[in-house]
Amino acid sequence: MGVMINHHLLAIVFGILGNAISFLVFLAPVPTFYRIYKKKSTESFQSLPYQVSLFSCMLWLCYALIKQGAFLLITINSFGCVVETIYIAMFFTYATREKRIAAMKLFLTINVAFFSLILMVTHFVVKRPSLQVSVLGWICVAISVSVFAAPLMIVARVIKTKSVEFMPFTLSFFLTISAVMWFAYGLFLHDICIAIPNVLGFILGMVQMVLYGVYRNSGDKLDVEKKMNPSEQQLKSVVVMSPLGVSEVHPIDVKVTEPVDPFSDAEDPSKVTNEKPATDDGNE
Repeated sequence: MGVMINHHLLAIVFGILGNAISFLVFLAPVPTFYRIYKKKSTESFQSLPYQVSLFSCMLWLCYALIKQGAFLLITINSFGCVVETIYIAMFFTYATREKRIAAMKLFLTINVAFFSLILMVTHFVVKRPSLQVSVLGWICVAISVSVFAAPLMIVARVIKTKSVEFMPFTLSFFLTISAVMWFAYGLFLHDICIAIPNVLGFILGMVQMVLYGVYRNSGDKLDVEKKMNPSEQQLKSVVVMSPLGVSEVHPIDVKVTEPVDPFSDAEDPSKVTNEKPATDDGNE
């Protein structure tokens, strides 16, 4: 009995900690949407990460509602649904007509049609409540694991460029801690569907931190490469991976100015006049 009580208390503690960290994770895109609001334009940003995040939150919320004793899973995913809905609404408001239509089609496909199909299958086809919990739980696991493609892409990019500028250590650290909290919550709650995605989240987080330690001093090399191959603009992707497997990609436009060579013998444009050079035959 004492062991059961301790497990219950530990589940509550880790669930509260997971809520606190996930709260910050969901608020990570705020600077992105503040920029969209200020510029009244979505620029190169895409709605897909936020729509997938909303879809995952809705699934986990339904799972928590039909499962008993998962109140802390309800609180954070309810918050996530509200926040992601606001993000998507802002995207619809400031996107161009073409991007708005494409985002609306995606919303209707994922968050209306696909979500409704899952609910109908689990409610009308699966009759037993316990089996409904299992089916919906494994669907949540499948969705959560599948969206880890974005963090894997960033890991591949770090290895390729030998630079960690696209993978901040602080973000990787807190996402790893978040995965630990939710894994412990699922473990002490005896819920494998909550625990499994966070095993992968923890592994990816550790890989990211190890890569950061390996390539953290490679920034100078990348700067040199940028100077050798200057471009007008680069697209920087920041991946936010939530503890339940949702990942978001936040592109940030970074202006790159071409460096000036102090030893160049090129003429200063400010000193150029409209005078024509004299010719050998004296003709103008």
